[in-house]
Amino acid sequence: MKNIKDYDLEELKNELKQIGEKPFRAEQIFKWLYQDKVKEFDEMTNLSLQLREKLKENYTMCNYKILKKQKSKDGTIKYLFDVLDGNAIETVLMSYHHGYSLCVSSQIGCKMGCKFCASTGINFIRNLTSGEIVEQILAVEQDENIRISNIVFMGIGEPLDNYDNVVNAIRIINNQKGLSIGARHISISTSGLVPKIYKLAEENIQCTLSISLHASNNEKRSSMMPVNNRYPIEELMQACKDYIKKTNRRISFEYALAKDNNDNLDDAKELIKLLKGMLCHVNLIPINKIENGQFDKSSNENIMKFRDFLNDHGIVATIRRELGSDIDAACGQLRRKNLKQ
Repeated sequence: MKNIKDYDLEELKNELKQIGEKPFRAEQIFKWLYQDKVKEFDEMTNLSLQLREKLKENYTMCNYKILKKQKSKDGTIKYLFDVLDGNAIETVLMSYHHGYSLCVSSQIGCKMGCKFCASTGINFIRNLTSGEIVEQILAVEQDENIRISNIVFMGIGEPLDNYDNVVNAIRIINNQKGLSIGARHISISTSGLVPKIYKLAEENIQCTLSISLHASNNEKRSSMMPVNNRYPIEELMQACKDYIKKTNRRISFEYALAKDNNDNLDDAKELIKLLKGMLCHVNLIPINKIENGQFDKSSNENIMKFRDFLNDHGIVATIRRELGSDIDAACGQLRRKNLKQ
């Protein structure tokens, strides 16, 4: 059966037409799903019994089961969700002074093969549907009885490799009759799929684009991120410049600092040259050690020197606060789980 959460509002109106119902019912269903957060069609009490039966016959609500919930000493919570097909994904809830942020997954597994990421070497299974992405938010809000204010597409998978489902999920999340989370509170992270960056620029979605850069030249970046062999830095930077010109939105460049690899001042100088004049921000990430990983975390002293050098030369740089590393919930530590393992 089809997952009713896979449809944005306009699509749901069309779906209801197909089963002989008035389109305005879609707005009622949207309210029940995303504002009242019901888990059963029978709870949609302003719909006729006949319509509720029709919905049960044609659609599922895809309610995730929590297989495991871990809480870090810093308050970060990592969820392992059953996606109801024998696989599971991880989702991370982070608490900040401005509210709650949720790091969502977009795929079961990942094709990108980044050498510093725990998803490397694990078979890609499939894309998550729009509804499966949105369900991560609903399940966490229901479990913790909170309202999430920020969404980051930085969990398992490459969001732009699942382009249509991710963009559709954003439309559901952003819709005022849906979850009503502002587009500027939604970040999409990509390893650098150049054609999709151009496509995203045309969507007129005011979300934040984050580029996983991690090196300032092709040799180092290719050794860390195989995607660079397909879309080298020169092509990536041109796509980013065009994105900024088209959207007038600042890009965030993610840069994970690995000891004796990309964390010295020569790297910083090269990065300044690469980004000079761009409307951007550099988010420095202390790289997290993963099982069988070849990179070690840079020293705190080096990280601060790197940040200060960038700031002193006109590139706005901050160090990302480390959250959830004690439960493998920090950047690069999430991985696909298989229930059959």
